[in-house]
Amino acid sequence: MSTQRERLQVLGAGIFSLLLTLGVARFAYTPLLPIMQKQAGLGIAEAGWLAALNYAGYLSGALIASLISDLVLKDRLYRIGMIVAIVSTAMMGLTDNLMLWIASRFLAGLSSAAAMLLGTGLILNWLIRHHHRPELGIHFTGIGLGIASCAAAVWLMAPHFDWQAQWFIFTGIACLLAYPALAWLPPPDTSGMTKSGQPMADNPPSRLFLTIFMAAYFCAGVGYVVSATFIVAIVDRLPGMAGHGTLVFLAIGIAAAPACINWDLIARYTGELNALILAALLQIVGIVLPVAVDGLIPAIFGALLFGGTFIGMVSLVLTMAGRYYPTRPAKMMGKMTLAYGAAQIIGPAVVGWLGTRSGSYAGGLYLAACVMAVGALLLAILKLMEMRGAGVSPALQN
Repeated sequence: MSTQRERLQVLGAGIFSLLLTLGVARFAYTPLLPIMQKQAGLGIAEAGWLAALNYAGYLSGALIASLISDLVLKDRLYRIGMIVAIVSTAMMGLTDNLMLWIASRFLAGLSSAAAMLLGTGLILNWLIRHHHRPELGIHFTGIGLGIASCAAAVWLMAPHFDWQAQWFIFTGIACLLAYPALAWLPPPDTSGMTKSGQPMADNPPSRLFLTIFMAAYFCAGVGYVVSATFIVAIVDRLPGMAGHGTLVFLAIGIAAAPACINWDLIARYTGELNALILAALLQIVGIVLPVAVDGLIPAIFGALLFGGTFIGMVSLVLTMAGRYYPTRPAKMMGKMTLAYGAAQIIGPAVVGWLGTRSGSYAGGLYLAACVMAVGALLLAILKLMEMRGAGVSPALQN
């Protein structure tokens, strides 16, 4: 049995990997978006396409993760992903060429998948193998901390540095984060047994359950991506709210940091599907509040609701995937993320198109809320299936 110190070190590797790949390589783009629009001439439609290409990279990484069973190969690709995160961040500051920015965002998406799917799968496998509770709340605090840290960093740097210098500073930060992300994660154990000698067996869901689950997760992806990508620009363009977008984004990160731990606790008492339904309903309110009610306070409250729910849903879904497939958790994680990632490609592109026609991204929030409502309904259907015992099929082993 491993020590508590070893457990915290492994979870720490996951936290730093998420700080690096999502906090810096991915989410630094969101608070820097208005600055790049002002200083680098980035247009509304182009901003949407850059976000879409980021998620195309993420989706490509999810596809790769869903096809790989070899733990050693997963570990190798995870470590390559940490280096790619640094390179993609540096690329953003080296040029104002749109095609190179597109390449950077695609690579950043690949690195995000390396941490979110391969790294998370390796960590969950390690926790189960060493008889720790298979919960990812502590691990996923890295996403919320990454959002909050990037928002705070841009807020501090913006008066003193232009957009390029800020990307270079983020590159330096990425180099520092890479060390614990790489050094603290031990090589994977390929024995197929726990440390006490018990076999690790999969218990997959039925094909119908998995299909509906993926559809619900697609809806969650739409609800997430619109706010996560465009909330700073949306808030900055609301009447009397210029300059407050970064503060709202900071609120999202602050709420997201402890959210996964909170939803782990809620799920212990309500069950994971009930927790997912509750999170979806709260997220709908959080998505529409900034545009439905005028003022900074409603915008911040909506951000807190959104930040406190979206990453909790991701954590719960990936934890469920790990319970269904303890021997190869990244396979189902990859399949679920294909649905989530597809939404993250379609969402920004559609919102960018709507923004070009209307001159505002705000309509995208209402669209995201409607899609989230469909997702909540699908989760309720899954709950009914679970209650009737229709959720598990030993025959599904792919």
